[in-house]
Order: sequence, then C-alpha cells, then structure tokens
Amino acid sequence: MAKESMKAREIKRAKLVDKYAAKRAKYKAEGNFEALHKLPRNSSSVRLHNTCSQTGRPKGYMRQFGVSRIVFREMASYGLIPGVKKASW
Repeated sequence: MAKESMKAREIKRAKLVDKYAAKRAKYKAEGNFEALHKLPRNSSSVRLHNTCSQTGRPKGYMRQFGVSRIVFREMASYGLIPGVKKASW
C-alpha cells in the first residue's frame, strides 16, 4: 500500500493539470514560453504518474484497467473483471 500522502499528491497534481490545461495549450500555441515558465510545475501533464487506483502501487500498472498487476490478478480470479478469465491448458 502506498502512503496516503502519496495518493493525495497524485490527486492534487491531476487537479492542477486539469485546471491549467487550457492556459498551457494557449501559451504553447503562441510560443509564449515566459508565461509557460510562470505556471506551476505540477500543472504539466508530464509530471503525472500512473498508480493503482486501489493500492497506489506505482509499478506494474495496467493502463487498460487502472490497477496494478497484483490487484488485477486478484480481481480476475474472483471474476470481478468481465471478459477476463484465468488461462489454463
């Protein structure tokens, strides 16, 4: 489990990205790099990091499902993800 502060930090970054997205796009189109530098650093989408929605685990993230590989395997075993079943041959 990730620390709650790490999860909160990621949520805060995501809100900043949404808030400044229009301004950032406008400044980039104009080529106004001085104004871009004055925006908060965390408002850049590059600084977002994909983490598991349930555990906050940053590694082994499966983008299609939004969870880590460990949580995905548990959910698939319990049949919580439609259309996914464990392979056996």
